[in-house]
Amino acid sequence: MDVVPKQHSPLILLGGASGSGKSYLAQRFGRPHVELDNFYREISEHTPDAPLPQTGYGEIDWDHPGTWNCALAVDALIELLENGATQVPNYSISTSSYDSMRGIELNGGPLVAEGIFVSEILAPLQRLGVPVQAYYIEVSAVGTAARRFVRDVRERRKPLLFLLKRGYALFRADRHIRARHLDAGFCPMKKKALKAVLATTTS
Repeated sequence: MDVVPKQHSPLILLGGASGSGKSYLAQRFGRPHVELDNFYREISEHTPDAPLPQTGYGEIDWDHPGTWNCALAVDALIELLENGATQVPNYSISTSSYDSMRGIELNGGPLVAEGIFVSEILAPLQRLGVPVQAYYIEVSAVGTAARRFVRDVRERRKPLLFLLKRGYALFRADRHIRARHLDAGFCPMKKKALKAVLATTTS
């Protein structure tokens, strides 16, 4: 059965590499802004019988979609569109676990959702009949890597050695990340042009 959202607020998905500016744009233009990274799986789910995906250097691969709960994120967005409110977890990146829940309400729209796995959520939403606008932020891989490293160190997201390894891996994967989003159906757009589109949507 198709889902017909009761609210008339548009749903906008913002994709891009980690550090590309997704959160900034979503916070500026979203009413509300949903951080899909809060739907990461908890480290307690990593067990010998059911391990989470791992990197080649033996760490949990938090850049693999298998470490993210797509179904839970879809349910939250649908509930928000249908009922005007939902509950989302507060995910602590430093501890890889939930520390609380918080409520989100629609505030006139648009509803803007972003996260590093946002490409995974477009197809499930479309299958449910949800109208979605999906954009991929086109930015320099070098600039993105620098912003990401500064942010992650400032926020003490993970140990420094892990951040260096992850940063290099993400820099090398930049083209693949872009291709994954475009293959999923995202429209690539420079940040300046995207700001203009989002400003029009919120006016």
